[in-house]
Amino acid sequence: MDIGSNIKRVRVAKNLSQKEVITAIDMGAAMYSRIESGKTEPSLSTLEKIAKALGVSLTELIQNDESMSDVNSVDKSLMEKVRLMEALNDEERKTIYTMLNAFIGKKKLKDALSNVLHDVH
Repeated sequence: MDIGSNIKRVRVAKNLSQKEVITAIDMGAAMYSRIESGKTEPSLSTLEKIAKALGVSLTELIQNDESMSDVNSVDKSLMEKVRLMEALNDEERKTIYTMLNAFIGKKKLKDALSNVLHDVH
């Protein structure tokens, strides 16, 4: 699943320019361009802002165009969790996003430190 491509596909289908989306989500043009091109992964809170600006659900934004029958069971489980998260109130979603971002940040830091230690040896 390429989230950046999905974002671009939805934006183009909605006939919106990058500038319109950038203005709506209050993000720098360079950062948004990196997200759409797949060079950087957006945080969950950023994905939620982009989905809102594009007028789609978070599920629609991250869902592949392909038939859901082609998606493996792990992806189906993830998609179901995203659907359930959309039913939560704003405070509950923010709490989940904060926790997920913390775990993802920890993983990225661990990987970066591992790479540094690997390069030293």
